[in-house]
Amino acid sequence: MFLYDLPLDQLKTYSLPQIREPDFAAFWERMLARNKQQPLNPAAEPVDYPVAEAKIEKISFEAFDGGRIVGWLIAPAQTKKRPTLVQFHGYSGNKGRIDEYLFWTLQGFTVLTVDVRGQNGDSSDLADYPSGRFAGWMTSGLLDPEKYYFTRAYLDTVRAIDYACSRPEVDADRIGVTGCSQGGGLALAAASLDSRPKLCMPEVPGFCHFRRTLEITKAAPWTDLIVWFQNRPDQVDAAMRTLSYVELNNLTDRIQCPTLVSVGLQDELCPPSTIFTAFNRIPVKEKQIDTFAFNGHQAYLNRETQIGWARKHLLRSCDGTAE
Repeated sequence: MFLYDLPLDQLKTYSLPQIREPDFAAFWERMLARNKQQPLNPAAEPVDYPVAEAKIEKISFEAFDGGRIVGWLIAPAQTKKRPTLVQFHGYSGNKGRIDEYLFWTLQGFTVLTVDVRGQNGDSSDLADYPSGRFAGWMTSGLLDPEKYYFTRAYLDTVRAIDYACSRPEVDADRIGVTGCSQGGGLALAAASLDSRPKLCMPEVPGFCHFRRTLEITKAAPWTDLIVWFQNRPDQVDAAMRTLSYVELNNLTDRIQCPTLVSVGLQDELCPPSTIFTAFNRIPVKEKQIDTFAFNGHQAYLNRETQIGWARKHLLRSCDGTAE
């Protein structure tokens, strides 16, 4: 078999060092406090949809430091507090079509799926990014960790949970986070920065280890960082310092909920070794990484496995009995 990264037996125990700034914990404590102080100013409008058993709303709330996050709230028609999945999409994608989430509604779940700020959806981004950037979003604000694009995107995931908890269709004690690629990274970030998720299900997550990724891949959007570094060699160290604050290898040891991850052993976009090192740091007993030996970046979780984990950890009443 073609081997892109390390052999599986090495990946199972693979660990890269955490390179964290001395103020790492204080940085996130400060940023989360700022995030909490900012009003959500939520809004929602009903969406006419030809499935009477579901209630659909187009929702929005204020993004961290400017703009609005837009998404779908999809719930069973009868309003009551329900187990909920908050979903994040891949790089340059969007919240997706309503019909993609109806299978969760069939099982009694509420779904909140949001557009990442400024990408290919309805969410805006009015934040100020000092200095220039190259292409996409990877280099926006790269010299200032407080103003870096993905610092703000990570904080938006916490705001999405805040919004979910404000809704009568959501049981705040039964929230899961999920997503693929960029969305998988955002799901891991949300579970790292917020104690409310009771389940995390990221698929082929990005942002797990920047230096390792840049050492072994030339795939976009990492090429945006490479071109930026080529043009600013004197600022590489400062940029890597910023990236260290959002690198998931430095964050996932904070996760306290059951976690199900997927990885493709031929994935040249989110290399297996980066995913494994972040996964191996998760301190919970109930965690699982599903490997797909012949898959690249399309190593999606088996849907039945995903449903099984969601039902086990979220589809139960507050007293612990099944609904």
